[in-house]
Amino acid sequence: MDTLSVPRMRVITVANQKGGVGKTTTAINLATALAAIGKRTLLIDLDPQGNASTGLGIDREDRAVSSYDVLVENASITEAAMETAVPNLSVVPSTMDLLGVEMEISGAASRAYRLRDAIHFHVEERAQFDFVLVDCPPSLNLLTVNAMAAADAILVPLQCEFFALEGLSQLLETVEQVRDTLNPALSLHGIVLTMFDGRNNLASQVVRDVRSYMGDHVYETIIPRNVRVSEAPSFGKPAILYDMKCPGSQAYIRLASEVIQRERDLAAA
Repeated sequence: MDTLSVPRMRVITVANQKGGVGKTTTAINLATALAAIGKRTLLIDLDPQGNASTGLGIDREDRAVSSYDVLVENASITEAAMETAVPNLSVVPSTMDLLGVEMEISGAASRAYRLRDAIHFHVEERAQFDFVLVDCPPSLNLLTVNAMAAADAILVPLQCEFFALEGLSQLLETVEQVRDTLNPALSLHGIVLTMFDGRNNLASQVVRDVRSYMGDHVYETIIPRNVRVSEAPSFGKPAILYDMKCPGSQAYIRLASEVIQRERDLAAA
């Protein structure tokens, strides 16, 4: 078996209810890095802002079929998925229509399982992906609950700043609630520390605190603050395409390898 082999399609939700923690940047660049090492990857954009779609070069006028259509059952994932400039990487884009989806499906018995059911249907129809990553909005609403109910695991980007652990506790409580009520198989894949500035003593203290509190759940890879990573979305490119050699891109490549290694360890357990 290839040292990077993964046994089956895995759904990983990238979530944090706090904004500005590098969530979408992580989703875009982790998806790109997985695709770059040969994994067929789909990124589902569930954030009404649509930043993951924009960051992968999908113009708003080209999003004729979106994640909104998938959730209201007007389209399948196969119909909504669009190829990107990255080989092996497709995206289900987002539109502002997602802002109204909670009201539209709130009365449905299956409201929390719309994304899960769409993914299961896709697998039965044509399971051509190794990884499905879901980028959530910065809130704990029905969109995020759908993403958690559909996921095998949660990946949490955590900014190296003072209130990091406080926000993490709230998110982990939500994960527990989803596990208890909607998705017993849901696990915490890992926590990735983002926006790290080694010149800042507070950032280093946050790293120590999070590792002390969460132990092996924290990835070894730390994503540094990096201007090139911040610039990349304005060019409609993942940082790994914009500047593969910059420290941020190299960190996301290491994170992808670490994610796959955890998958292999899980499969072997």
